[in-house]
Amino acid sequence: MEDKLNQLPVFFGAPTDRCADPCWRPAADVYRTRTGWLIKYDLAGVATKDIEIAVSGPAVTLNGCRRDWRIEDGLSHYSMEISYNRFERKIELPCDLDRARFKIQWRDGILLLHLLCQGEPS
Repeated sequence: MEDKLNQLPVFFGAPTDRCADPCWRPAADVYRTRTGWLIKYDLAGVATKDIEIAVSGPAVTLNGCRRDWRIEDGLSHYSMEISYNRFERKIELPCDLDRARFKIQWRDGILLLHLLCQGEPS
């Protein structure tokens, strides 16, 4: 699975407008590490093929879509609390990420984005 994740589209420069009007924002935790940053995104139910990451200056922008799916035919909804459709989450870090290296992992519905930076944050 990790090989597929490292093939996620990651863009350096201006983020794409794929998600110009997002419907929801995934929760995220940001950690400072010895070698850079770790951002954990809560993306339960999101397929890796529906995720894009853009890096521009100090900003990391995650775009994508969580799609609804049926576990059996003939369902009609009674109550729905899970957000489906487009999402976007932009996180500004106190450093320039244009030359950062990255590593992407997926663990139990959590996307782990490791940003390996040169030098200390500004």
